[in-house]
Amino acid sequence: MNTPTAYQARLHQSPRGGVMPYRLLLPNPFDPARAYPALLFFHGAGDRGDDNIAQLRNVLHRFTHPDLRAQYPCIIIAPQCPADGQWVEAYTMNHLHRLTRPADAGEQMRLALEILAVVEQQYRPARLYISGLSMGGFAAWDCLTRFPEKLAAVIPICGGGDPATVTPAAARVPVWAFHSADDPWVEVQRTRDMVAALRQAGGAPRYTEYTHHAHASWEPAYAEPELLPWLFSQSGSPAREQIPLSKRGICSRRGMAGEVCLGASVNK
Repeated sequence: MNTPTAYQARLHQSPRGGVMPYRLLLPNPFDPARAYPALLFFHGAGDRGDDNIAQLRNVLHRFTHPDLRAQYPCIIIAPQCPADGQWVEAYTMNHLHRLTRPADAGEQMRLALEILAVVEQQYRPARLYISGLSMGGFAAWDCLTRFPEKLAAVIPICGGGDPATVTPAAARVPVWAFHSADDPWVEVQRTRDMVAALRQAGGAPRYTEYTHHAHASWEPAYAEPELLPWLFSQSGSPAREQIPLSKRGICSRRGMAGEVCLGASVNK
């Protein structure tokens, strides 16, 4: 099925002002009596606009494959940020070259979360996953630190955040982060810092660092054979047992065809 055709085209008009186009993918077949998991996807800066199509071109086309839809029935929510906007208002940088999270994520995140609320009210999903790439990777990290209790799992790709905002509650959320060491647009240290902060707060995030994918680390990330089984195995229980600190593995860098991590810890 053609990707734009598979996703319903919708327009959110906020009662507080502002509009945002978004796409919605429902399971096929769809059972209204069943509670499905939902994935809120934040696209990157290159897919901004108002055509309500560009946000589908990276990653989301995978979810329209019939076999995948049958194996992992879920609701996918894909808002589109306007060309002059960003998912999270600009982070500031301190003297240690660390990012500082803004007090408020801003207008576009507000609209995206209103869309999420509309979909949740209509379909009552069983749990919520968040993923994002590049600018959307920053959004995924931001959501993790602002409302971790709402999330069942997070997949941030080539983004970053404020390590100081990572709490034990955020550390309990299953995370699989991705970045490439040679990323020319977003420094790989941004993801390394967030992963380190999660571990320091008691978490056991999974982290894959590539070596030859520049900024497009979402391509190998969503081609990882373990990614979707891992994602859809997360139940959303904050009390879910995690691998003890002493058993965590050390992630190694990888090239275009290597293994992910050596002894990597995984939330299952």
